[in-house]
Amino acid sequence: MDVTLLYFENCPSWKIADERLETLAAERADLRVTHHLVETPAEAERTGFRGSPSIQVDGVDVFAKTGDAVAFACRRYPTPDGFQGAPTLDQLRAVLADA
Repeated sequence: MDVTLLYFENCPSWKIADERLETLAAERADLRVTHHLVETPAEAERTGFRGSPSIQVDGVDVFAKTGDAVAFACRRYPTPDGFQGAPTLDQLRAVLADA
């Protein structure tokens, strides 16, 4: 399974998402994580970037909801503990299990 972490450098939350994805990659031999640095609003539009960090599985943003706009900004995720800058390990496990 190909997982791409899309991010922009000035958003600190991508590092948290990266650590969590690396944890999952250590648990699952079929998981390959790559990184995509989004550098401009035009690239955000072209890639369907909905904020940093965004997580795509086989090219699909697994946390996107209908109507989510493309954004060259930090992203917020609803978690059991309120909005956070990255999905929890359990949320990531759940979306990867369904992918």
